[in-house]
Amino acid sequence: MKPFSRPEAPSQSAFPIDRAGLPFIGIAAFATAVFALLGITILALAGLLATFFICYFFRDPDRLTPVLEGGVVSPADGKVIKVERLESTHFAKGPCQKVSIFMSIFNVHVNRIPFDGRIEKIEYYPGKFFSANLDKASRFNEHNAVYLETGKGQSLCFVQIAGLVARRIICRIQEGDAVARGRRFGLICFGSRLDVYLPVDAQVTVAVGDVVRAGTSLIGKLT
Repeated sequence: MKPFSRPEAPSQSAFPIDRAGLPFIGIAAFATAVFALLGITILALAGLLATFFICYFFRDPDRLTPVLEGGVVSPADGKVIKVERLESTHFAKGPCQKVSIFMSIFNVHVNRIPFDGRIEKIEYYPGKFFSANLDKASRFNEHNAVYLETGKGQSLCFVQIAGLVARRIICRIQEGDAVARGRRFGLICFGSRLDVYLPVDAQVTVAVGDVVRAGTSLIGKLT
């Protein structure tokens, strides 16, 4: 069994929620209270259900990250929808391997750093809002690309991509930051996708259809 580490201090809450969800929860809870006071039972129940769902959507569970030399962990919860080799792409300096992970609205949407290193560059691109499981989403959708350099000088790129419903990308790291594998760095609201670009000589350890968890599931190994 692989040893595990905790990249961040454990949450002090029994049901940790990302702070980005607090305004949505507050609005839903307030509307629920108003409907209840007015005696509109159906709307009050609907508001209560909406409040619970928003809490569920913005849940932020603690994760243990596997300690494995060269191991690249998934930056997102979801299903692997594409694994391919690319000869050229805007997100890498040469040939690379790409792993795409689709998040449904039922997945945890907090994103995590896939590998230890330093953030070289962060580039945000406004764009369209096609369904995130489509190939063209990588190119045309709103996205935020994070470029990381490892301690050995290898380059990785992971891209937060907005989906059909997701229209808010949150990134809480900055260029120059030293980051640890498994650390939280942001999220995408309401259904989205993460693309990871690995060096061409990296070993990809997942296949299309695999279900992965951010900060916990290994998706590759750097040589």
